[in-house]
Amino acid sequence: MPPIEPPPIEPTIDPGTAVDPPPPAGTARPSFREAAGAFAKIGLLGFGGPAGQIALMHRILVEEKRWISEPRFLAALNYCMLLPGPEAQQLATYVGWRLHGTPGGLVAGTLFVLPGFLVILALSVVYALYQETATLAALFFGLKAAVLAIVVEAVVRVGRRALKSRLAVALAAAAFVAIFAFGVPFPLIILAAGLVGFTVARRRPELLIGAGSAAGDGAPDREEQPGERGWRRAGGLLALYGGLWIAPIVAVAVLLGTASVYPAIALFFSKMAVVTFGGAYAVLAYVAQQAVETHGWLRPGEMLDGLALAETTPGPLILVLTYVGFLAAFRDPGGLAPLAGGLLGAVLTTWVTFVPCFLWIFLGAPHVERLAGNRALAGALAAITAAVVGVILNLAVWFALHTLFGAVGTLALGPFAPPWPVWSTLDPVALALAAAAMLAMLRFGVGMLPTLALAAAAGLARGLLV
Repeated sequence: MPPIEPPPIEPTIDPGTAVDPPPPAGTARPSFREAAGAFAKIGLLGFGGPAGQIALMHRILVEEKRWISEPRFLAALNYCMLLPGPEAQQLATYVGWRLHGTPGGLVAGTLFVLPGFLVILALSVVYALYQETATLAALFFGLKAAVLAIVVEAVVRVGRRALKSRLAVALAAAAFVAIFAFGVPFPLIILAAGLVGFTVARRRPELLIGAGSAAGDGAPDREEQPGERGWRRAGGLLALYGGLWIAPIVAVAVLLGTASVYPAIALFFSKMAVVTFGGAYAVLAYVAQQAVETHGWLRPGEMLDGLALAETTPGPLILVLTYVGFLAAFRDPGGLAPLAGGLLGAVLTTWVTFVPCFLWIFLGAPHVERLAGNRALAGALAAITAAVVGVILNLAVWFALHTLFGAVGTLALGPFAPPWPVWSTLDPVALALAAAAMLAMLRFGVGMLPTLALAAAAGLARGLLV
């Protein structure tokens, strides 16, 4: 017989900047320690990308613990999908807020990220110190082939979900051409797609939003939270979390100088924090281009290595940015020791990436049902998601060029300037490994972690034979 849940407990209203919400009707409210333990478990087991992480949260929080109802979990998920940033981490933050107000949201969101951050930081240190060794080079040779397969699988998966109308297909194609052939910056593509979707959803929603979309029927659940403070509450949250967001930027500029790498890291990844719709894959090609060509933080191909590291760690895939921030500061630490500079760069990057996520959740949490049911916002999300398919396809092409070829140039065709491989530098072993990884994942349904492990073993075997 399953244990009998205690009756819901009426909470005390949080006097801080966010409302302490009541537990969902028919569910139990755990102690703060019990909730923290559950979110720590989710953070440690959160492999498999957002789909796996959301399924894990659903199993633990909805099915096993019954801390949040199914309708509210789905409404919160729809709302998180409207936001920039990792939706799984934001969903964890929302559930923590539902259970224990602002402190609960902060702890839940932090514990979701913390294990992955510590792992990717440790791996970044090892990579920075030992990447030139033959063993590590052989390992990453295999991992890159698997990462290429993972990105191709993401194109297929997201495309099946997002491209359900001719307009969506057209948006994806336009986004691919814009970024691949013309080099249009990713933030502009996201802005343009959002405007198109917002406008179309208001005038001809059937062109973009089908049945079963995140828009709902415009009649949200009216379980309102007590003590909403409207614009005054929103202003307080913006002031508090906006201040926390920019405080490190100001601090590093004052303490280490505006010419140091640290303000540039903080500003660049702050910009990424507000345009990361569609997950980490959507921004990686843009980040790689900026980090390699504009800022000189990474060498060509190192973004692939970082993505391989991030795929093997728990937590949001966007933690690959922590790796980028670490290497950027490790190689240009200013007056600090390289490892100290790398640590500061990693912490700074992670801070400006995730602090905005708490802001979005605490701003919108009392209005989740209404916002998740807003057709115009859902239209903007649908258009952005369609455009993201084209952006991820560009990422797959970019990764393929840098994985399979030893040299990549530019093809000059008037206004077009797409990247183009030097065909004589094709690596047949890399091609064979990538093809085998794609076949394993797309044809036989082999999971991501086994594919990574097998590809890494193949890379090490090649290193021993060469």
